[in-house]
Amino acid sequence: MDTLEVAYKEWAVVCHALAHGRQSILLRKGGIAETGGQFRPHHEAFLLYPTYFHEQKAAILPEWQEYLPLVESERPPAGVIRFTHWVRVRRVEYVQDLNAVLALRSQHIWTDEVVRQRFFYREPGLYVFHVETHPLPQTVERIERPEYAGCKSWVYLDQPVPVSQGFQEQPS
Repeated sequence: MDTLEVAYKEWAVVCHALAHGRQSILLRKGGIAETGGQFRPHHEAFLLYPTYFHEQKAAILPEWQEYLPLVESERPPAGVIRFTHWVRVRRVEYVQDLNAVLALRSQHIWTDEVVRQRFFYREPGLYVFHVETHPLPQTVERIERPEYAGCKSWVYLDQPVPVSQGFQEQPS
């Protein structure tokens, strides 16, 4: 069985939206702990690493706010990461036109205000990942290691996670 060792940190409610077909893109500027202060879209496939720390009810569309209690009820115990899905990236683009990013509102669950804030953070622009989401063959739990902590997008796991038959990640 094929595996993945890289995970992408994202709000748990966004991971839920991806897993349930409501979201088909990821919008990313980068975490404050990114190497060199800059986000890099290096991977064509990765695990979804649900995070709970920065989730904000007001940041997501009203019809998705009702999912926050459900997502919270599925939260693993402290110190545990629960992987349920992985994504394959179909296309990545760096968009420097706010109106073009706002036109993607049907493909994600963030409010326009959050998109604007992220777009203008540091310098105008956002990476847009067009993705397809796949369930793992089975849920996988891993211990959250200290090197996984912090505001970073990518986490390199100490143990690979099985994804599905016939998948191979292309080298970066």
